[in-house]
Parts: sequence; C-alpha cells; structure tokens
Amino acid sequence: MDPVLELQAAILSRLKSQAGVTALVGQKIYDTPPVGATMPYISIGPGNYVTEDVDCVYGGEAMIQVDCWSDASVLSEVRLVAGAVRSALRGWEPSLATNAVVTFDHWRTDYIEDEQIRQASIRYTAIIEEP
Repeated sequence: MDPVLELQAAILSRLKSQAGVTALVGQKIYDTPPVGATMPYISIGPGNYVTEDVDCVYGGEAMIQVDCWSDASVLSEVRLVAGAVRSALRGWEPSLATNAVVTFDHWRTDYIEDEQIRQASIRYTAIIEEP
C-alpha cells in the first residue's frame, strides 16, 4: 500500500477519535470535503513522498498536510481547531498495517486568510519504512 495513503487514513482515524478535535468540528474530518460542507472542518491537504532507500531497507520521507477551515470572522476559531489537531497528533506513534512509521513530527503551521475563509495549514513529516 502507498505509504502516504496509509498514513493519511491513520491520521483521519486518529482525529475522528479525539474528543478535543470532535468538540470543535464534530465528525467533519475529510479526505476531500463534500461540496457545501459547513465550516469549521478539517481536510487532508497536499503531501509528497521522497524515496530514501538504503542498502536493503526501503522507505522514504513523507510530508502530509492537514488543513483546518473556518468561515468565522476572526482567526481564533481556526487557531483553536489547529491547536486541537496538533495536540491530538503530538507524541502519537501511528501504527500502520503494511508500512512502518519510524518518526512522525510536526513541521510547521501556517495561518492564511483569504477574504471570508480562514485556514490553518499544518504540516507533518514522517520517516516510513516499506516492506
């Protein structure tokens, strides 16, 4: 299985199981949000995977983005959701069925305002070993 896809599924599952996250967005945590989804919600953003095979060990480094969205008139709502996401994933060691996560770390969070929409772009990096 694709390492980033498997990690993405684990992240979605983790966020949907965390009371601190669901208290703010309910179960509105999506791979791709449906048309007309009400805000606030969380979705998976872009990612990438760089192969770093060494000797007989196959794997690489993944970057995956978790996006938080709000249409509130102030940034505080999206900042609260982003904080809940970071708390839910802090110290978490994702367990995958096919691949193995060696490290999973928060890299950075950016806050973006675009007219009526507020976004938090939270990026994580992971070192993943493939079978």
